[in-house]
Amino acid sequence: MPPTIAVSPENSVVIAPASKLEPFEKASNIKQIRKLGSSFTPSIKDALAGNSTEKKVVQEEQGTIYNENGYFNEPFTSEQLAAKWNEFLGQIADRPNLLSTLSNVPELTGGNKLILKIGNSIQEEDVRQIKPELISWLRKELRNSGIELTTRLEKTESERTFYSDSEKLQMMIQKNPELYELKRIFNLDFKD
Repeated sequence: MPPTIAVSPENSVVIAPASKLEPFEKASNIKQIRKLGSSFTPSIKDALAGNSTEKKVVQEEQGTIYNENGYFNEPFTSEQLAAKWNEFLGQIADRPNLLSTLSNVPELTGGNKLILKIGNSIQEEDVRQIKPELISWLRKELRNSGIELTTRLEKTESERTFYSDSEKLQMMIQKNPELYELKRIFNLDFKD
């Protein structure tokens, strides 16, 4: 037979075999255990009514600024964002593609909105995969639950690659017109 938990008259919990307790003692002891336990466990009724003392204690301990919805909302600067962003990049150093994608610090616009400029749809997919973890980490570290991250696809203009010798010469002449004079003096000619 399994042991039974009983409460002694001094309100200390005693574990005793069930055979040693009288039926009346079992019932009264259960009521006492429930009574003792209720002071240690949170009440669902109190929590629904908003009378939770645990939440108030946690808020006072953290010392954060809460808005009317109960979320923390400390302001932060671009410098703080850049520092925390780079700290996060240190955590993903083993993932070079993602590290390259997140190498640009997002710009801070409209309070808590971050805009990350990316170069292509592959990078956008990389950001989409890590976005929940990244936002959660930033919100915790910057102590602001209103942070939102969006991506902006920006086409970067790549320089035209010159393949033939004559194209390379024309580009160099544009940068330094005196090269044309050297070509003429030495009668240089390039085949395409």
